[in-house]
Amino acid sequence: MPASTPAARDPQLLKGVLPMLVLALLREQDSYGYELVTRLQDAGLVDVAAGSVYPVLARLERDDHLTSYLVRSSAGPVRKYYTPTDAGLEHLGRQRRGWHQLGDVVAVVLMPGPGRANRHSPREAPA
Repeated sequence: MPASTPAARDPQLLKGVLPMLVLALLREQDSYGYELVTRLQDAGLVDVAAGSVYPVLARLERDDHLTSYLVRSSAGPVRKYYTPTDAGLEHLGRQRRGWHQLGDVVAVVLMPGPGRANRHSPREAPA
């Protein structure tokens, strides 16, 4: 049986969840930009690029969801490490709850057939 190739990811889907994923990884361990890219790739987002991650880091820092500090590196220039703020962790919690709620709705809508009919419908069933 031939190996299956991963389905192409919609860049808009990734764009919507990338800030949440970045905060979740930084909650576990502070990281600098390139290290974060490799952690995302190791998690399965093999097509994520630095050009997607760095703007997210800048926006999260601007919104006070991250703070940063510089660390000297023996292998090159000083590295800018990021860590979530308390506000960033609260934001992550809200995003996780929203993601799970959205996932529940998507699962219902994608469910085929009568199991989905009138589920979560505010209208009364016809008499």
